[in-house]
Amino acid sequence: MQIEYLIKYSNRKTLNITVERDRQVIVHAPANLSEDKIREIVSSKKDWIMGKLMHVQKYPAVASAKEFVSGEALMYLGKNYQLLIVDAEIEGIELDKQFKISKKNQAIANDLFKQWYKIKAIEKIQPLALEYAKNLGVKFKECKISEMKYRWGSCTPKNNINFNWRIIKAPMFVVRYIVVHELIHLIECNHTPIFWNILSIQVPDYQKAKDWLKSKGHLLEVDF
Repeated sequence: MQIEYLIKYSNRKTLNITVERDRQVIVHAPANLSEDKIREIVSSKKDWIMGKLMHVQKYPAVASAKEFVSGEALMYLGKNYQLLIVDAEIEGIELDKQFKISKKNQAIANDLFKQWYKIKAIEKIQPLALEYAKNLGVKFKECKISEMKYRWGSCTPKNNINFNWRIIKAPMFVVRYIVVHELIHLIECNHTPIFWNILSIQVPDYQKAKDWLKSKGHLLEVDF
């Protein structure tokens, strides 16, 4: 079986292969590496790639999309909060023991919630990134919160770190793991023993976070 893959060139020094949650194989390669050499390396990693592609747990069933009606449950920082549609005038989203939105805004609830989650993601993630960047002795140019397809975070060759706004639905220990994971890529591009050693020092319970993402990560991707 021939493996199809997408090559992304950059000024990185080493080649790295990732298998995304949509089963797309991405090859991150140095700009000067030939396609023949890339093909040779991918071929040598065929068994590993096929193992990832066939991993059932990596591709769990997608949960049903949310409906913006009273009683619906929406996740934030690992907890489910019920939604209450109220007649009162509410500007945007309110969260106390439950989410509240005004009935007049029910039709635009999708946009309101996405905006709310993005704001909360910035509030929680940026301080974490600054704290752990200092601990690691690294610097990043920008910390961005955006819409990312099939990725929780990324680190760019220009030292920018990007995060999927949906991770703010996960428990804080998972958010911390994702943030530190990307920061360490500023030191070590690939998932080498050095990478995991640094991670284990900064986030001792990182395996707990990895396990959470494997079993419940698909819940973060649920459409509103």
